[in-house]
Amino acid sequence: MPRGPLMIIGGAEDKLRKRTILREFVAAAGGDDARIAVVPTASSLGAEVIEVYDALFRREGAADVIAVRPESRDDAHDEVLIKTLDEATGIFMSGGNQLKLSAIISGTPLGDAIIAAHRRGVVVAGTSAGASIQSSHMVAFGGPGATPKQRMTQVAAGLGLLESSVIDQHFDQRNRYGRLLMIVSQSPSLLGIGVDEDTAAIVEHRDVDGAEHEVLRVIGRGSVTIFDPARITTNAFEAKRSAPILASGVVLHTLPEGSSFDLTTRTLVPPETRVDLEEAADIAVASHDLRRMARDIAAADASPQALRRRMARTRKSTPPPAGSQDGATT
Repeated sequence: MPRGPLMIIGGAEDKLRKRTILREFVAAAGGDDARIAVVPTASSLGAEVIEVYDALFRREGAADVIAVRPESRDDAHDEVLIKTLDEATGIFMSGGNQLKLSAIISGTPLGDAIIAAHRRGVVVAGTSAGASIQSSHMVAFGGPGATPKQRMTQVAAGLGLLESSVIDQHFDQRNRYGRLLMIVSQSPSLLGIGVDEDTAAIVEHRDVDGAEHEVLRVIGRGSVTIFDPARITTNAFEAKRSAPILASGVVLHTLPEGSSFDLTTRTLVPPETRVDLEEAADIAVASHDLRRMARDIAAADASPQALRRRMARTRKSTPPPAGSQDGATT
């Protein structure tokens, strides 16, 4: 069975108007048959967060919404909570403190249950902190800024649903370019993924020429920024204290809604060509007329005089353009 999609949401997703991202999550979880487990552990407002998402998901048609709220690593061994995840068709992790979320569920039976659910085809979504923990490496905390600096941020272990990557959220709104660049400068094997608010990076497994690839597509109001440091030149291994870090040769991808990116090959998926149906019909008519003209010219019995007479008859049968009088424009 193919793995379920991951929905990596940059935080502050629209909850009042179109609710594009939340609607897509419920649809991926089964629509009217969706049984969604909400994990609000990262938030200090656990009960309130559950109430909000319960109302939102039910409004989008979900059949059931269940709270899974471990508040300690002991809770994350609770067989009742683990069974709830085993029966869920969708798992949603809320925002808050990602280090708290990681400290409580990573490496526990409940964390393992989330990973197992993803592997059997369940959609796993997370917003803000719930987005960061999906990668193999997770931003623990750190300050804003466009320039990467030594010790600008720290990294903790994530759930590893998305391997060889590090995810940051509220990316453009909180100017987190520098800290993501710092991480990939120190760990060039990682792909840096920054997700804007009210934006989701949806990672799906697709067959590409007979091989399974992870493909990321973007929905929402903002963009997903990807740093590929495979060929980076950096001094991160020797920069002192909080000195600026050299990061040269990092490949930058900025992906708005509708874009797709192959994470397996680290290449942009060419956009699909959209055909204007009216334009296509006009081209087909013109092509037909040209072919007919070519046949007439090539025909042995079509003298120049005959062609001129035919063209004259065609002009007479064609109505004058709007605004003209007796065929003469004014």
